[in-house]
Amino acid sequence: MAVRVIEVQEFDLIVFGASGDLAHRKLLPALYHRDADGQMPENARIICSARRDYTDDDYKAWAKNALKEHVKDLDDEHLAQFLKRLRYVKIDVATGKGFEDLKTVLDEREDVIRAFYLAVGPDLFGTISENLGRIGVVNRHSRVVMEKPIGKDGASAKALNDTVGAVFKEEQLFRIAH
Repeated sequence: MAVRVIEVQEFDLIVFGASGDLAHRKLLPALYHRDADGQMPENARIICSARRDYTDDDYKAWAKNALKEHVKDLDDEHLAQFLKRLRYVKIDVATGKGFEDLKTVLDEREDVIRAFYLAVGPDLFGTISENLGRIGVVNRHSRVVMEKPIGKDGASAKALNDTVGAVFKEEQLFRIAH
């Protein structure tokens, strides 16, 4: 299999479940370290979504507290740089409310690499994917990251993979365990 290299011009990471425990303890600290180590493109954005009624400033304060709690070598300069990358979009995945707001934010930049990180329960993977397809934000450079478990058994895992696969091609899917 040939490896295709994509030159990163613009990059958006969209985190669903961005106010949950996984984001608090693991994702935000890991992303902070990648940024502090110079491993994020200069113009990368991290678009965080959850059901909570946060403004951008509320979410940044929440994220700052999470980083203070879980990052031992927190540097004020890198912290300020990292927090500038963050945007917050309220989305209620169960009702679909807020996906149009996400589209508005993503449409600010065209043909960018978009990585959708699903830090939510597997029962929401299909619904999120269907809504992303419905609002037209999945492009040729898009990726989706799903946290395991994927489904409750073989049949539900297949159904979930089929639903997500209707929006994302197999080479765009990344299934991980943490």
